[in-house]
Amino acid sequence: MKSIFLCVAAIVLSSTAFAGNQTFAEQVATGMQGEHRSDENKARDQYRHPAETLEFFGIEDGMTVMEIWPGGGWYTEILAPAMRDHGKLIIATWDPEVEGQPAYRYELPKKMEENFEQHPEVYDQVEFEYFSPPGSPSLGEAESLDAIVTFRNTHGWISAGQAQDIFNEFARVLKPGGILGVVQHRADEGADPLVSAKQGYVSEAAVKEIAANAGFEFLAASEINANPKDTKDHPEGVWTLPPGYALGDVDKEKYSSIGESDRMTLRFRKPL
Repeated sequence: MKSIFLCVAAIVLSSTAFAGNQTFAEQVATGMQGEHRSDENKARDQYRHPAETLEFFGIEDGMTVMEIWPGGGWYTEILAPAMRDHGKLIIATWDPEVEGQPAYRYELPKKMEENFEQHPEVYDQVEFEYFSPPGSPSLGEAESLDAIVTFRNTHGWISAGQAQDIFNEFARVLKPGGILGVVQHRADEGADPLVSAKQGYVSEAAVKEIAANAGFEFLAASEINANPKDTKDHPEGVWTLPPGYALGDVDKEKYSSIGESDRMTLRFRKPL
């Protein structure tokens, strides 16, 4: 693992932006209001419920937490200030040395790193691993993590035929008793995961089966991120809904009124 700030390692930073004797929940709340977050990203809190989600997963002070494929860093910008000086946050981002990946896997990490460099008082302690299986399949040392969190990624792993291998890797790097927290666009029960995943949705049963095959114990589910307005039958799948609006202005008011997707929120544990 490497600090994402190797290029500014010589800079001595001193910040009190998130100082004080706060609980972890209060640290999350403080980070959510930080100036490093755009108004556009803050507007999505109503759909993603980050404070409630992280509390449900059981993320606490002192943990070593890995976020898998953070994309543009929406959750990272909440986790980083909350964990700064209160544990360790590692992001598992796409490996730029692995060829043949979609273009966004090279572009989004660069944009995220630029944001990190603009806000060292928030991100200077974040570490990272490169993770682009099968070319770059390791998440680090065995039994080194207290928790892994992943947000809306499982459908892509299923479509690529990689889901089981990736969940197996989660189990390898988590400590006994470690937590796996999963948020995923939710398909109706009984949906064929190989079909529904292409639309961005996966059933809870399918995710639970993959996790069980990797040796995880299912602990609990939450409806924190549920959205009963989501009919899951949109022309361009989940990407029809905000924030993607894959149809552009076509029926935009309709999809805006639905909001972001219906999502499962699941907590698993690696057995002791």
